[in-house]
This record gives sequence, C-alpha cells and structure tokens, in this order.
Amino acid sequence: MIKDILLRQREYYGRQETRSHSSRIAALKSLKQLVRNNEVSLLDALHADLGKSALEAYAAELSLVLMELDHALRYLHRWMRPKRVRTPLILKPGSSFIRPEPLGSVLILGPWNYPVMLLLAPLVGALAAGNTVVLKPSEYAPRVAAVLAEIVGNYFKPDQVAVCTGDASVANELVQQPFDHIFFTGSTTIGRKVMQAAAANLTPVTLELGGKSPCIVWDDVELDVTCRRVIWGKFLNAGQTCIAPDYILVQRRIMERFVEQCIRTLQNFYGNSARNSKDYARIVNQNHFDRLIGLLEHGTILHGGDSDRENLFIGPTLIHQIQQSSPLLHDEIFGPILPIIPVYEFSEALTFIQKRPKPLTMYLFSRNETLHNTVLEQVSSGSVCFNDTISQIVGPYLPFGGVGHSGMGRYHGQAGFDCFSNHKSVLKRRLIFDLKQKYPPYTHDLKTIKRFMNWLG
Repeated sequence: MIKDILLRQREYYGRQETRSHSSRIAALKSLKQLVRNNEVSLLDALHADLGKSALEAYAAELSLVLMELDHALRYLHRWMRPKRVRTPLILKPGSSFIRPEPLGSVLILGPWNYPVMLLLAPLVGALAAGNTVVLKPSEYAPRVAAVLAEIVGNYFKPDQVAVCTGDASVANELVQQPFDHIFFTGSTTIGRKVMQAAAANLTPVTLELGGKSPCIVWDDVELDVTCRRVIWGKFLNAGQTCIAPDYILVQRRIMERFVEQCIRTLQNFYGNSARNSKDYARIVNQNHFDRLIGLLEHGTILHGGDSDRENLFIGPTLIHQIQQSSPLLHDEIFGPILPIIPVYEFSEALTFIQKRPKPLTMYLFSRNETLHNTVLEQVSSGSVCFNDTISQIVGPYLPFGGVGHSGMGRYHGQAGFDCFSNHKSVLKRRLIFDLKQKYPPYTHDLKTIKRFMNWLG
C-alpha cells in the first residue's frame, strides 16, 4: 500500500500537476480551508489526546499553521522567481541564475506533542515548493491522527497529499521508501534511526529534534515579568514542548526570590491545584507519565510533585539539589519538571551549557547587552531568545531548526519553501565569442594563464 501511494504520487508529480504558481496557490488555499472548516474537530481531538484547552490548542497550533499559510500565499510568487547572480567575465556573454524547483515526493513525520502544528506547518512549505506529500501523524495522538486521516482526503487527492496512520512499524516502512526528502520532528534517538534508514536511498533529511534547552536568569531582571515568561514557556502543554526551558541556571544572589516568585506565578496561572485548572494539559500516556515520576526521585522538590496516574496528571514541579549524574541534567525532561540550579558567575553558567550537546534553543533573561553578546558568541544553538521563552517560533520570519544533536535543517516562512526545493544553478551562454585558447592544444605557458586568471578575478 505504501509503495502504491508513492508510485501514484510520483506519476502525479511527473505530469507537472504541482509545479505552476496557480496549482501551488490552490493547494495552500485548500489546506487553509481544511484548518478553518475543521477547527472544532481538531480542537476536540487535541483535548482528547493531550488535555489541551481550546484556547491553548488554537493559539499554539492552529493559529501558527494559519500564519504560515497566509505568509506563503502572500510571498510565494517572490520565492518562486529565479534569482540572478553574477557571471564571471570569462563566461561573457552569458547569464547565471538560481531556479528553485520542487524536490518531488516528500515524507513528513509528525510528533505527538503538537500533532497538528508540527505536521501541517511543514506541509505548508512542501506544498508551496510544489511537492507531493505523505503525512505520518504520531500514533501517540490517536484522535488527531484519526481526524487528519478523515479530513485530508476531503481537500486533497491522495496523489498529492496522503495520510498514513499506524504505529512505529508503519513509520519504519515509510522511511525505507525512496522519497526525495524526509522531514522528521521528534526525539534525537528516533532521528538517528530515520537518518540511517534514509541513507540507504541517499534521501536528504530535515531533523527537528529536541535536547536540553537552557535558560539563564541573571540578577538585573524584573522577577515578576521574568517568572511569568519562564513559567508560561516551561509548563505550556504540561512541559511537553521541544523548545521549553529544560533547566534554569539562576544567579545565586536571587535564587530564593526567584523560586518564591515562580511559586506565586504558578498559583496565579493554575490556582492552588493545577489538577482543577482547565488551562493545564495532561501527560500523553502512561509510559511517559511513569518516566517523569521516576525523575522526581533525583532531587529535592521545592514545589509541586503531585500526580494522578489514572488521569495522566503531574503538577507543575520545581526541583533543586540535583546531582551532576542525574538524568534530570542529561536527558531531555519533556514534562512539567523544572530543575533550578544556582550559579555564582556567568562564566560558570556558560561552562555548564558548553559541556553539553548543542541545544535547540537558548534563553537568557538579562538587561545586560554584554551578556547577550557573550551568549551569541560562545553558545551554539538552533535559536536564541532574550528575555522571553517560546516566542521565537511565532511568525514565519525567523527560520526554525536545530544544530548538532538538536537537529539539522530549517523551516518556517521562506526557509520552509527552501527546505523542500532544489535550488538549481543555471548558466546560459550565447553561441558567439568563443575563445579558441581554452581548447587543446594549449599554446600558452602556465605563467601566462595565471596572470590571465588573476586579471579575470
């Protein structure tokens, strides 16, 4: 079945059905209608799978897809234009340009934590670039997967966009097919397997992975604003966000005040018990729940730690006094547990970060521009956000992606179009003014050729 889908998509692509500007605009408009017309079904599915409130689900998922779509619809004509570049004097008369073209048939593998946005936002770039697409939603968000499988066929022929549902065996079979590109969002462990499988067909990959995104809080900040932004970013979707602050490195002098303000902020957000808050999500499944409960044993709980396995609830938790060997400091947490680590000097915080794999994002709360520049120069990360969290992904103007263990490749806005395009280099020359000296037998000595080439340069 999977091979048949790919064969049909290749035939559809081969008929030039997806290449024109008008066909791409039509596809993007169809995707926009899909999201708009099925908003209630998608929001209900997100609540069923992850306990997301309608407001959070719309703001963090559907609205971001619609933003990507509006941006692509507005600027696609610019992205598709060939770009003229300089032509060396030795190739005159002639012209050079770069022409973006579709890659062909692409596979997009989505995760479970933002199962709508992280599947459909890459789809925007793939359709804008003129590709056919196979979507594989995560089986850990079954209601969302079922809704997408049902509705996508109402807006797209399977020859253009198809949805394949199922467990890891389906994903494993998909990544072994000769797609022209594979886009994967998920864990670093699975990302390695995707890349290994893709290598057999020399299929290029974009890997949007995770990692331990650090957050430094320095002593020159306004704590009320800082704690609101840190707590919101960390406990959005119950901490199940790839760019959530994974741990806090806080200047020792403000440690106690920072913790106190974080606790007040949590109470302001979710009341005395997040269990009763309609704005607090749930853990995705029991395996993930059990893993997180095990992490609570690796430090001293400052606040929270309450849980309910039957309802997949773990309250927002602040934790400290953590051993250097603890998995809290080595494994991506991906849940509502926030380690807080005091540091005395800024250099100490940087050393702590530099000893670990390159993170997906890096956060710093400080007014000090010197510290901002130090982070930019000394910390390698997919993105950097000063004095806020999460917000760097809002909007299509900043490319999003990781570096090293946190991923490879970029998307959002034009970067998404570029991700799914082949940027073909083209040289066009005229059949006049043909220098005979470039052909054998060569009559000039090497010194003359060097002088000539230096003059051309």
